[in-house]
Amino acid sequence: MLIFNCTEAASNFFSRVSKGKKITPVERPPSPVIEDDELGEFAEQWLVHAITVQRKHVLFVIHVRTRYCMIFADAKKADIEGFIRRFSERWIEGLMRQAGLHDLLDWVDDELMMERFQESCREYVFYRGGHRGAQKHISEISWTFEDCAAEWGTLPSNEVSAGRFDGSMNDVPRGSKEYKGYQYPDEEMIVHWLRRYGGLDESAAQAAHERHIEVKQEIWAYERELARETQ
Repeated sequence: MLIFNCTEAASNFFSRVSKGKKITPVERPPSPVIEDDELGEFAEQWLVHAITVQRKHVLFVIHVRTRYCMIFADAKKADIEGFIRRFSERWIEGLMRQAGLHDLLDWVDDELMMERFQESCREYVFYRGGHRGAQKHISEISWTFEDCAAEWGTLPSNEVSAGRFDGSMNDVPRGSKEYKGYQYPDEEMIVHWLRRYGGLDESAAQAAHERHIEVKQEIWAYERELARETQ
């Protein structure tokens, strides 16, 4: 199940008024602590926040466990089905792109992955609530996004360009009180995904994680060498 914990701004975004009455899918949570609301083994906890940039709605969605984030520019207010469809497609496409870039496709079983995902995530719920640590990271990401949008003079024009911004944000190390030190959201999410939806055991998941780190370091080394050559 997908659990979307909505800030007040996100709750207002997903709500509409009809004949003077507020209609909203956002419910009161069962408990005041996000982690206590995990209904079943496959619950996925996300925090959602909404802002306005260049007179358009922008949603920021961050995975509470891994801090993996996605940004949805020019979102349509109160369009729940559209949001769920866009969210699912971006999540899957982003992870597949990440797997291809970091040589992880040998660990991916497309058919099994989609079967598990559709079975586990076909249901969703919206709760009113927050998470201090995840909200701090959303605030940092939203400031960066606003600065970039001002520099670009526009919002990302399509899902591909929005996905590139997601990728840059998920390649930033982030800390949380639940885990010592810092972690890269893209690394944490791909391993989380391979365990949960790819059917990998711990040994295989660790091997995939190590390969991800190895390829990332190779990319960084190549970029440093290229920068030196162009100086």
